[in-house]
Amino acid sequence: MIEVVDDGIGGADPADGSGLRGLADRVEVTGGTLRVTSPPGSGTRLWAELPCA
Repeated sequence: MIEVVDDGIGGADPADGSGLRGLADRVEVTGGTLRVTSPPGSGTRLWAELPCA
C-alpha cells in the first residue's frame, strides 16, 4: 500500500481529465485499487493498493 498526500486546494476528480484516470488505470492493470479523496479546500489524498506476490 502507498499513500500520497498534499495540502493543496483539493477538488481533484479522477473522472475529470487524464492524469488521475491514467494512474487509476495503471494500478487496476496490476490487480490493485486506487482511492482518491480530495474535498475542496482540504488537499488531496491518494491510496493505492498493489498486489505483491
